Amino acid sequence: MDIHHLVAMANQIAGFFKSSKPDRAEAVAATAQHLRSVWDPRMRREIIVHLAANGGEGLSEIARDAVRTLEAAASAKTTGQAGPGGDPDVPE
Repeated sequence: MDIHHLVAMANQIAGFFKSSKPDRAEAVAATAQHLRSVWDPRMRREIIVHLAANGGEGLSEIARDAVRTLEAAASAKTTGQAGPGGDPDVPE
C-alpha cells in the first residue's frame, strides 16, 4: 500500500481521537489500539518501517506516537516479551 495513503489514514484516525479525547495520552493510546485492531499486519509493518526510516515524515504528533507504541510492541514480540495472556501488543 502507498505510504502516503497510510500516513493520511493514520492522521485521520489520530485526528478523530484527538477531537474525542481531550487527554493527549488517551488519544495516542486509542489511535494505537485502533491501528492494532483494525489495520492489517502488513499495513502496521509499513507504517513502522516509515517511522524508522523517515522519522514518520508526514505523521501528526499523535499518529507518530501511536506508531511508536506499535513499534515498541513489535519489538517486544520479536524479543519474546509478550504482555498478559501472551499478547505481544499488550504491555504488562
